[in-house]
Amino acid sequence: MSRIVIVGGHGSIARQLTGILVERGDEVVSVFRNPAHRAEIEALGAEAVVRDVEQASASDLVPVMTGADAVVFAAGAGPGSGAARKRTVDFDGSVKSAAAAAEAGVSRFVQVSAIGVDTPLEPGAEEVWAAYVEAKRDADAALKRTGLDWTILRPGALTDDEPTGLVTLAAETGPGSIPRADVAALLAAVLTFPETAGHTWEAIAGETAIPAAIAAAVSAD
Repeated sequence: MSRIVIVGGHGSIARQLTGILVERGDEVVSVFRNPAHRAEIEALGAEAVVRDVEQASASDLVPVMTGADAVVFAAGAGPGSGAARKRTVDFDGSVKSAAAAAEAGVSRFVQVSAIGVDTPLEPGAEEVWAAYVEAKRDADAALKRTGLDWTILRPGALTDDEPTGLVTLAAETGPGSIPRADVAALLAAVLTFPETAGHTWEAIAGETAIPAAIAAAVSAD
C-alpha cells in the first residue's frame, strides 16, 4: 500500500485516478480548493484536504505531503479561466507542489502536462491558449530541474469515451485523443513502475496495453 497525494484532486482524471488507487488498496490524499467538493471526494475513499494551490505557499503544502510515497500534480485552471490563471495554477501550482514535495521528503512526483507543449507557438496564437501552452511547458522544464524522481505524462486531446486500456506512449506520438479514464489508468500504472522516473511521454489512444506500452517506452528512451 502506498500513500499518494493528488493535487487538483477534483478534476475528472484525478477523480478516476483516485478510484483506481483506492480500489487497489492505496491511501489517497486529494487536495482541492472548493470545500463543496469534500463529500464527493470522501465518497471515493480519499482523505479530503481543502487547499487552494493557487493561493497556498509551498510551506502550506508540506504538511499535506509529509509521509506520502508520491505526489501527482493534476491541477489546472480549467476551461473558461483567463490567461493569468493558467500561469498561477498550471505553472506556479506545479512549482510550489514540487518544492513542497522535496521539503516533505517525497521524491516521486508525477505530472500531468499536455501534448505538444514543446512545439513553438504559431505567431498570433490566441492569448489564453498560448498562456496554457507556455505554463505547461515551463512547469515541465522547472520540474526537470529539480532533484525529484519525476515522470511527465502529456496526454492528447481528452475525451469522455469509455476506457480501452490501449494506448500509444512515446516521447512524440503525433496528434491524437485519449479517454480521460485511460489517462488515469496510465498514471496509476506509472506510479507502480519506478523505472518510469526521468521520462517525458505523450499519450494518445492506440493498440498497446498500458503495461506493455510503458515497458516499450522505457526501453525506447
